[in-house]
Amino acid sequence: MKYFVSPYNKEAKIEFPKNITIYDTTLRDGEQTPGVCFSGDNKLEIAIELDKLKLPQIEAGFPIVSNQEKEAIKTITKQGLNAQILSLARTKKEDIDAALSCDVDGIITFMGTSDIHLEHKMNIGRQEALNICMKAIEYAKDHGLFVAFSAEDATRSDLDFLKRIYKKAEEYGVDRVHIADTVGAISPQGMNFLVTELKKHLKTQIAVHCHDDFGLAVPNSIAGILAGATAVSTTVNGIGERAGNTSLEELIMSLKFIYGLDLGFKIKNIQNLSQLVSKHTSIDIPKNKAIVGDNVFRHESGIHVDAVIEEPLTYEPYLPELVGQRRKLILGKHSGCRAVKAKLNECGFKVTEDELCHIVEEVKKTREEGTYINDKVFIDIIKHCKLADI
Repeated sequence: MKYFVSPYNKEAKIEFPKNITIYDTTLRDGEQTPGVCFSGDNKLEIAIELDKLKLPQIEAGFPIVSNQEKEAIKTITKQGLNAQILSLARTKKEDIDAALSCDVDGIITFMGTSDIHLEHKMNIGRQEALNICMKAIEYAKDHGLFVAFSAEDATRSDLDFLKRIYKKAEEYGVDRVHIADTVGAISPQGMNFLVTELKKHLKTQIAVHCHDDFGLAVPNSIAGILAGATAVSTTVNGIGERAGNTSLEELIMSLKFIYGLDLGFKIKNIQNLSQLVSKHTSIDIPKNKAIVGDNVFRHESGIHVDAVIEEPLTYEPYLPELVGQRRKLILGKHSGCRAVKAKLNECGFKVTEDELCHIVEEVKKTREEGTYINDKVFIDIIKHCKLADI
């Protein structure tokens, strides 16, 4: 496995907790992306690919939403995947019953805990909210489910109340408590503080569920586990409501190569999974999207191309094949002789040095005139230059 990242990472002497769980919510929170609606077949296909990646938990959906959603989740639970299958449930008996009817392994039940949610969404006080949550947790645990309790808008909730409701959930046997950064409004430093404070009062596992409203979902997730959280919520391609959620591929690749934390994922499947989710959501992957974007392993600048041909890790932190990507040399105004010669070899053309220099000049000129140099355009340039009897 070939990769090269900053040697200073090791000097930082970073320590992570043991047994970290990445659970993916592409099929639930990801589907809450405006305009996205997975069919049952879509969900099953994505779930199978997530399982191939070796994810330990998959949040398959929100069964109370519709009969079609319920049937889609049932299809996934019947598939016999290695991953635990979870579903979302409000703190209501009918939601938990709907989850039970799907034969899921567990639920994530949630309640808004910030004053703004309690007052303007729930129209209840803190004590009533706590009572409702404990009743739901107790009911779900009595039915043998893995139960995670998520405090929605936790990062804007009163800290004392948050400690109180999580502690009570722990007393009621909850398997994990979730910090939901519902509007992405916490900083990595704030997340570190919050997890550290909660760990002083809790023995149960802590998870972080981060949104990307300020572009901080991945760093906030990493800050959470560095502070002692043992589970992280993700979505493929970072899809989700508004600006989306913690990107699965960005998180696991950052942990693996930057932090040296290998969680055993089959990372070669990342590109296929990303493309599949893009296809079923009709959301194009930005070309500059980290890990899975088209431009991540494309090189145009002559200086860069020369170096990459000699040693790829000069301008790549890891080899593209590791995640199912491939390198591509792009011709343009910054291209030099070596890049053009490599492209000629790829296309099976042999030219003289004079012809090569002329082709390089024509490539630069053509690109500056506004034409993208794809293979067809490049071959036309070669033919034109050779016909000119250089």
